[in-house]
Amino acid sequence: MYITCTQKELFVFKKIAKAAKELGVPCYLIGGFVRDKIIGRETKDIDIVCVGDGIKLAETVAEKFSPKPSVSFFKTFGTAQLVLNNAENKQNLHLGESSTSFPSPLERGWGEVLEFVGARKESYDFSSRKPAVENGTIEDDQNRRDFTINALAISLNDEDYGSLVDPFGGIADIENNIIKTPLDPGITFSDDPLRMMRAIRFATQLQFVIEENTYAAIAKNAERIKIISKERIADELNKILLSPKPSIGFDLLYKTGLLQLIF
Repeated sequence: MYITCTQKELFVFKKIAKAAKELGVPCYLIGGFVRDKIIGRETKDIDIVCVGDGIKLAETVAEKFSPKPSVSFFKTFGTAQLVLNNAENKQNLHLGESSTSFPSPLERGWGEVLEFVGARKESYDFSSRKPAVENGTIEDDQNRRDFTINALAISLNDEDYGSLVDPFGGIADIENNIIKTPLDPGITFSDDPLRMMRAIRFATQLQFVIEENTYAAIAKNAERIKIISKERIADELNKILLSPKPSIGFDLLYKTGLLQLIF
């Protein structure tokens, strides 16, 4: 595997891979978990994308544990979530097929949240950041990601388990400390203007540089931030404030024209 994982994480990934194989759907680790593992940051939620029904995969993965963790799902968006450190599992989580009487240390107190989604394409209406969604391939799903460093995927499939899928040079951008969109930044930011705030937030948190064309597109599309709710803007602003050096973010917000608009 391209990233270094704990035994707990590898244990869970094998369960996901087994469930996906049973359903006949390719699946991948994707997004922030992969990025942060490569960078060496503390990881949080684990995102899994499958070329198929993400909710069905989550339900099948849940069946692999006893007691079975609950599955929260959002049918409209085709997403589902498993929490592996909930109260009933924290002390006695164990494999359903295990024949031992007591769970091993690996099988107790995970502290992981698994997020499942089916691979998809997205198209946007100019007046909203909420996309129209249709089923897609892993390539389609990576195309819709906000930045190259968030489009990295790791295969959980038998034929190439652990291999990196990096169509936009995300590894090189991590090595060079660059924030860049996978596709045309003007379209990326016009489609979902919150991504402009996210670009600045990641640049602040990671102390990366926003690539020239990406930066120019933020300044050009700054007015589009007006369609984003104050709550979502405040959430990104709070993350900038909580970063090691918030002044980086405020300088970028000011120079791109976003600060004047959101205040």
